[in-house]
Amino acid sequence: MWEQAGDGLHHAAQVLASAEHGTLDSAGNGAMMAKRIHFTAEDLARTRVKTTLGVAAETVDGVKRLRERDRAPALRGWRTSVTSGLGGSLREQALPLMALMPAQGPQIDIATLTGGATGIDEAVDNLLTASPAMTRLEVEYLDVHPAHRGWARALADGDRGARRELAKALRACHTVAVAPYWAQMHLHLASTRDGYMRTMAEDGVEGLLETVGAPLVRWRPPVLEVRHPHDADIHLRGRGLVIAPTVFSSRQVEVLHNLADPEQPPILALPTAGGEMNGSAQWLVGESAEGALEDLVGRTRAAVLATVADGCSTTELARRLRISPATASQHASVLRRAALITTRRDGKAVLHTTTRLGASLLAATNHGFGP
Repeated sequence: MWEQAGDGLHHAAQVLASAEHGTLDSAGNGAMMAKRIHFTAEDLARTRVKTTLGVAAETVDGVKRLRERDRAPALRGWRTSVTSGLGGSLREQALPLMALMPAQGPQIDIATLTGGATGIDEAVDNLLTASPAMTRLEVEYLDVHPAHRGWARALADGDRGARRELAKALRACHTVAVAPYWAQMHLHLASTRDGYMRTMAEDGVEGLLETVGAPLVRWRPPVLEVRHPHDADIHLRGRGLVIAPTVFSSRQVEVLHNLADPEQPPILALPTAGGEMNGSAQWLVGESAEGALEDLVGRTRAAVLATVADGCSTTELARRLRISPATASQHASVLRRAALITTRRDGKAVLHTTTRLGASLLAATNHGFGP
């Protein structure tokens, strides 16, 4: 269970986290409140970057942004576009997910149950097959509204019907809030990750820590200070740190901890759309390129191009798009000859990814073909 340390932790989380984070000083006595992440040489060696927290996490964070009526200018175009799809039917379908996102206290960490998958089909499959113990840990301490507590108890007890309702709600929210923008989102996140990696290659991990997340993050060796409403000390103890860019997470930097597995490294989740760290996210809503990509390469090939932006095998491509492996291979061959994707062997699997040209073509269109 990933948790934003210090943000209304439930009792079990407080017990698990007390040794990790120390005592919180909510007053601050006039000093800047911060999460202080303490590094050792081993932690620096084990620090790495990842592209995304996953499509399910971005979906839930997007719903949070809509519920909080966040008027951040950077997301105005996305909000206007998404709001038009929020009819009564969707609200009803989304209710199981919304029930696990109470206004106060911890909310469900969907990424733990979906494994950080970048495709919604994989995320839903992971959710439906998550262990009962993990599901219970995610649900039983949430302050669910009385009207939904019976359903939440059933979900915590492993009821398959309740789990399917949650999966349906996740997919419904993803369809409206994320799917039409996922290709652009993923390319943006991948580009951000690539920037982090270039900095690490040129200046080392400390070079990245000196520049990442400014002005909300400050490197004072051997401590990384993260400006935050809650004060805490986090000792990595050889686990290292994972740095991940996000689109829809809160405008403050978060430090996420896996309370189910304390040996996992914390994740530094960095917002990349709006706020002090960055500017507009106009790339979230295209300039009315509707239909252009299908007109250019055909609808199925457009879907193939968007799907392989994450990198996937021919078998996975066929599964995601619900086409035969032979058809998937044929479309991939056409796109490869057009220099829009590349293909390489990884053991027995054949893996496809977009080229720079293919990525640029996707970024110039506003489509939700991807998973």
